[in-house]
Amino acid sequence: MESRAKILGHAGHALLIVFPLGLLTTAVIFDIIFLASDRRTFAVAAAYMIAAGLIGGVVAALFGLIDWLAIRPGTRAKRVGALHGGGNAVVTVLFLISFLLRSGADDGWRPPAAALVCSFAGIVLAGVTGWLGGELVERLGVGVHDNANLDAPSSLRDSGTVRKARTATSR
Repeated sequence: MESRAKILGHAGHALLIVFPLGLLTTAVIFDIIFLASDRRTFAVAAAYMIAAGLIGGVVAALFGLIDWLAIRPGTRAKRVGALHGGGNAVVTVLFLISFLLRSGADDGWRPPAAALVCSFAGIVLAGVTGWLGGELVERLGVGVHDNANLDAPSSLRDSGTVRKARTATSR
């Protein structure tokens, strides 16, 4: 199915997710640098990256939700999309908790251990949900074209099967 929420003719969700994903990844990198250097500026920068990533994530999620609601019920794409969106909601909550723990820190944005655990767990889960998003676009064709195979098998299975399925649906 073709994307229902577009920006200048392109799938909006796919365009927007790069910002929160990049910002949250950068926050984790800054956390690692902070742990290695004990320089407070990296802790502050990580907090700003998280704040911006959360805002971008909410905007991207709205576009994703619009597309997910348009997926035909009962399809593999609908199930994978639910896992993708639900997982990203958990990622958002983890980073929100991390941000709130940092903002309440007595030592000026220095993250307590719980904040670091939340952001590290969040980025690992974001890797999984990112793969699920790739599965939706690359394997199932969601957001790409109306003749998408919404029940194509997982990319972890034999790729020859998918070629046969795509050929069969294009006839």
